[in-house]
Amino acid sequence: MFSSNSTIGLANPVYRRRRRFNQIMLVLSGATVVFGLFWLSWIILTLLVKGGSALSLTLLTQSTPAPGAAGGLLNAILGSVMMAAVATLVGTPIGVLAGTYLAEYGKRGWLAPATRFLNDVLLSAPSIVIGLFIYAVYVAQVGHYSGWAGSFALAILVIPVVVRATDNMLLLVPNSLREAAAALGCPQWRIVVFISYRAARSGIMTGVLLAVARISGETAPLLFTALNNQFLSLNMNAPIANLPVVIFQYAASPFEDWNRLAWAGAVMITLLVLGINILARSLFRK
Repeated sequence: MFSSNSTIGLANPVYRRRRRFNQIMLVLSGATVVFGLFWLSWIILTLLVKGGSALSLTLLTQSTPAPGAAGGLLNAILGSVMMAAVATLVGTPIGVLAGTYLAEYGKRGWLAPATRFLNDVLLSAPSIVIGLFIYAVYVAQVGHYSGWAGSFALAILVIPVVVRATDNMLLLVPNSLREAAAALGCPQWRIVVFISYRAARSGIMTGVLLAVARISGETAPLLFTALNNQFLSLNMNAPIANLPVVIFQYAASPFEDWNRLAWAGAVMITLLVLGINILARSLFRK
């Protein structure tokens, strides 16, 4: 019976044409995957070869040096960590609350669809536009670059990622859980806090981690807001060093020692983003 059906199928010109088209698409899809993996592997291999040799304990113990002198990236690492931490602390609550409104309270009316559309626009907006916006509304008004300005620019980049993750994860929570809690007399805010948040916390945390991974390597908004600082400084109200801008400046410099520091910083950011993405994937899988 099986061989008879197979013979009839192979004799059918429509079946043969569809099977041939399917095989062609499989080959093209596989070639596309190999093409993408080739360039990704090349980038990672280049980073490891050129930046791996520059990795040392000095990077974590000394500040950026003058040309020809020994030094590290301590001030840039601390500056990036401080601004990313402030941006996450500012952007995460706003994003979670906005996503909560969209999923739990905005099921009727025009406000929720309009907010989702604007959030998608903000999510895909070039980061340099965010930097120019903060420069116009904050830096130009106070008259100087600062770590606070850089944190505000990064916070704006955090918000749409967290909004999208919170909204999507809360929508995946079964309504039967909410209905069961409502049948027991729970008010809406208790249902959200004790039912929806607990069911979606892994997905929300994944969104927060992906937002942190995104802002870790942003250079354009920091050029207009935090700028840079050659020395170790914890003053957020003044220009402050950060890894993306240091990499940008040192990679374009004619000094070989600065070029090595730029490659080392690029490796550090790449490993950080890779680790955050692996952690986020692990949480999402759970």
